Amino acid sequence: MKKAKKEKLEAAGWRVGTAEEFLGLSKQEAAFVEMKLALAGSVRRRRQAKRLTQTQLARRIGSSQSRVAKMEAADPSVSVDLLLKTLLSMGASRSELARIIGKRSRRAA
Repeated sequence: MKKAKKEKLEAAGWRVGTAEEFLGLSKQEAAFVEMKLALAGSVRRRRQAKRLTQTQLARRIGSSQSRVAKMEAADPSVSVDLLLKTLLSMGASRSELARIIGKRSRRAA
């Protein structure tokens, strides 16, 4: 968030912080959430880059279209294990997975 916008919100009485602060997450929980979001986003980007529909990807991994949609949305019912297996099935290497997981989020306010 831009400094001017943050100052304007605070002047209007709003409290500005991070999702981690709002939800009361530990550093480890916040890191896990960021990692899962990065993996989910990567599933969507890679699927789209390969010009696959959610249904086509679902067939490839032996799942359903709705499950792929949940994976891409980082639904809490989706395991990190499934996200990793899906990325590997689409040709991601271990080093690519490490880069995805290692990226820092820019969402902090």
